[in-house]
Amino acid sequence: MATARQIQYRMGQAKKKLAKVNKETAAIKNKMKTLAAALKKAKAAPKPKARKKAGKKRGARKR
Repeated sequence: MATARQIQYRMGQAKKKLAKVNKETAAIKNKMKTLAAALKKAKAAPKPKARKKAGKKRGARKR
């Protein structure tokens, strides 16, 4: 059976791990917001018009 000190130590380790995970989650959420804003901006940007294809070049005329 675990002693009170061992349980306290394990609880402390679990708290550290939870704090680290929460910090990573917050960072990921911020990254997602940034990417979502970039996507929205990219979708709203005007699309360039397609160029007309050049016709066939005519060869030298025979006279």
